[in-house]
Order: sequence, then C-alpha cells, then structure tokens
Amino acid sequence: MRDNIKISSSHWVLIIALLAAMFACYQLLEPYINSIILAFIISLLMFPLHEKIEQKLPTHKNISAFLSCIVLTVIIVIPLLFVLSAIVQQGSVLSQNIYDWVSHDGIQTAFKHPWVTNTLNWANHYLPFDAVSPQEIAQKLAKFASSFGTRLVGISAKILGDATNFLLDFFLMLFVLFFLLRDHDRILSILRHILPFSRSQEDRLFEEIEKVSKSAVMGSFLTALAQGIAGGIGMGITGFPMLFWGTMMAFASFIPVVGTALIWIPSAIYLFFTGDTSWAIFLAVWSIVVVGSIDNLLRPLLMQGSNGMNTLMIFFSLLGGLQLFGLIGLIYGPLIFAITTVLFNLYEEEFAHFLDNQDQS
Repeated sequence: MRDNIKISSSHWVLIIALLAAMFACYQLLEPYINSIILAFIISLLMFPLHEKIEQKLPTHKNISAFLSCIVLTVIIVIPLLFVLSAIVQQGSVLSQNIYDWVSHDGIQTAFKHPWVTNTLNWANHYLPFDAVSPQEIAQKLAKFASSFGTRLVGISAKILGDATNFLLDFFLMLFVLFFLLRDHDRILSILRHILPFSRSQEDRLFEEIEKVSKSAVMGSFLTALAQGIAGGIGMGITGFPMLFWGTMMAFASFIPVVGTALIWIPSAIYLFFTGDTSWAIFLAVWSIVVVGSIDNLLRPLLMQGSNGMNTLMIFFSLLGGLQLFGLIGLIYGPLIFAITTVLFNLYEEEFAHFLDNQDQS
C-alpha cells in the first residue's frame, strides 16, 4: 500500500469539487459515451497492429494513428456496405414473396393442415379464451398483408435512420480512436499517476480490463458471426434467402436464452405447414446440432479470458448488460463484473490483516 496521507479539510473541498466537475463532464459526454468506450476497447484490439505500423514510422505518430484508422475502416465499413446492399435486396424479395403467399390463399392452405386444425380445436376446447376460427386469423393476416407495403416503407425509413446514426457514431468512434492510438503511452502514464494503487496492482487492473474487453468482443461478436454463417447456410439449403436470414440469425444470437431459435423455429414451422416436412426437420436438426453447438462451445471458449468469472457470472453479466445498456451491454456487463472482481481481490490483499483478525475473533 502506498504511504498514508493525512487529508485536511481543504483536501476534502478539492476532492468534492473534483467529483462535481467530473460528474458535469460525464453529463456532457454521456450522449457519446458508447462511442468513446467502444473506441477504447477497439484501441486495445488494434494496438498490436498499430505498434507494427508505428515501428515503420517511429517519428510520425499522427500518420501511424491515421493509417490504423484507415485499416479499421477498410476492414469494417466497406464489407458492411456490401452486406447491407445484399440484405436490402434479399429482404425486398422476401417481403414480396410473403405478400404474394398471404394474398394468394397461402394462409388458407396452411390452416387446412390437420395439425393446425387439431391444435385450434384443442385450444378452443381447453383454453379459457374466446373461440378462434381459422377464417378470423386469415382475415387479420390478410389485412396485415394489405398494409405490408406501407409498413415496409416505414421500416425502411427507420433502418435508413439507424444506418445514418451508426455511421455518425462510427466516425465519432474513429475520431476518438485516432487520439487513443496516437497518445496511448501518455494516457496510460496519466492513469497510472492518478490511480492510488501500486504499480503491480495497476498492472493487474489494466491487464484484466484488456483481457475481458478482448474476450467479451471475441465471445459475443465472433460467436454471432459464426452462428450467422452456419445459420445462413442452413437457411440457404432449405430455400430461404441465405444472406438475409444469416444476418438475422447473427443479430438474434445476441439475445440470451432465446438466441437463434427466434429465427429458425418459425422458419421450420413454415416449411412444415407448406408441405416441406423433410426440409423442416433438416433445418431444425441443423440449427440445434450445428448452430446451437457453436453457442455452447465457442462462446465459453472465447470468454475464458475473464479470470475469476465462472459460466454463471458470464451469463448474468451478458443478460444484465443487455438489459441495462442494449447491445453494447454485451461488452459492458462482463467488463463491470471483471473490474469488480479485481477490486475485490485488491481489497482482500490490502486488508488481509484486518480480515484475518475478523475471522479469528
């Protein structure tokens, strides 16, 4: 532990004023905090590559940081634009196919299936609800289909707005990333100087933050990518637009508990009721065995970098992070748990003598 310092009343005034000023700064930065934190995490992932670029240009830190940002943009933005254009194209074809199926008695054919008839009869007989007839459901679905074009325009406008916000956030993140890469050593030395820990404790804290940040990104996003690819292959084999539904599966994989089942179960049901029973069984087996095993095996393997965090802690950190912060919470949750674990370990070391006396008393 560092030398004890006697804190006077003037020191307390300074500390309180500093905390108030820091809170005010947080209020100013709060709308952009996700971009800033994401830039910090990406800087940890990018730093090995940035170091190699910096070694080639040791006296040009600005150019090195700029080139690293260019590399990140090429890796993320350009492939993303191609994927988005393909998704829009396949999504429009899919929406048209759904509209045609609903408008041309596809619903009536599905409701004539014995399983559907028996299920509705059972529900009307045993469940405490008003009786539901296939005709009523068909009319409501047909009404939805008739307004589907209008809804699609609204959804497209929202997606366009979200894409615009994403690009703005991305370039803001890129701007912050430039300075984090360029001034990495200076920022680190300032943090080490301010934190009231020993050098070994600071090293442990920074190492854990770096480790958990990397494992959270790898565990969540690489698992989503792998499940999206595997799920897209399965959907493509059974006749669905591969890229569109593969992307939907990748997004669905971020949802704890439900995951990709949100996509493949309705798809398998649709295949079953349209007469493609063998393909429905294939899609269900493929999704459970191949896609599901990726989540069960790859995510825990990639997130093993979270020292002191067992599977239960990782699960609740992901679930709570998603609930509190949205998608970015898949990184925030494990990070908060890991930092808390490290701080508890530091507390246990610093107050070991006191805690031992407490145990013996």
